[in-house]
Amino acid sequence: MPPHRNAEGVPFPTGVLNVDKAAGETSFQVVRKLRHLTGAHRVGHAGTLDPLATGVLPILFESATRLAEFAHRLPKTYVADIHLGFVTATDDAEAEPQPQGDPSALTAEDIAGALAHFTGRILQEPPAFSAVKVDGKRAYRLARQGEVPKPPAREVEVYGARLLDFVSGASAMARVEIRCGSGTYLRSIARDLGRRLGVGGYLGRLVRTGYGPLTVETAMVLNSQTSAESVRGRLLPAEVILPEMERVRLNVEQEAMVRQGRSVRVLPEPGPGAVRAHDSAGRLVALGHTDPLRRTFVPEKVLS
Repeated sequence: MPPHRNAEGVPFPTGVLNVDKAAGETSFQVVRKLRHLTGAHRVGHAGTLDPLATGVLPILFESATRLAEFAHRLPKTYVADIHLGFVTATDDAEAEPQPQGDPSALTAEDIAGALAHFTGRILQEPPAFSAVKVDGKRAYRLARQGEVPKPPAREVEVYGARLLDFVSGASAMARVEIRCGSGTYLRSIARDLGRRLGVGGYLGRLVRTGYGPLTVETAMVLNSQTSAESVRGRLLPAEVILPEMERVRLNVEQEAMVRQGRSVRVLPEPGPGAVRAHDSAGRLVALGHTDPLRRTFVPEKVLS
């Protein structure tokens, strides 16, 4: 497929834009806005943020959209405000808080101690209002119909959880930093932390401060002054959202073969595991693996 061109006839490049998503908009709305603004043919995101959440939202342009599955493997870092003593139907501030218990006696030490139980590989029950399917239907649709869905618990990985700040009293609030893998619900951590403390809890403000190497400090804020040119100027190479993997360099002939899906012999020979191949100018061409018997690079996903 030929590259999509804007009104000036210039194709939009492949790359990743680190966006600081604003509160109140969906991840899809950000994608739609940037597709309209840039004229790019393919635009997607890597990892949905709830409308109330803000922070790092990687936006993928053109061939980079094919790397979303790899981006999901990167660790994410969040700063979350967890309100204690109340619960909500959605496990966040979207619904009306209902009193559950008195958190007045809680201390920072209590919170830090309870947080320690939410690290490592843990079983987590997704929120009732989530996109997880229950009996073939989205849980949030069942919840909106008045049912009480029980999404099955699933294993997630939390690499670290620490208390940043604590406001004690009848309206206690714990600000925590969570570093976790894909599929982790911060709303569930807020709910379950409140349960463990015996007072109930729900998620308030949530900021995704990091996504792999991307940070909120270097993210682009979209506003009325944002232009296609400014987006181009902030694009990062597609490989920024890839986990660590060995890199090989292709010459012109090898690149042509790889783009046809053919295996090639590269030197020095890469080791076992995932490998990414770049052209002579350093641009990402394909992802693949090493065939140890034929001692070749085998392309699996070729970028246009």
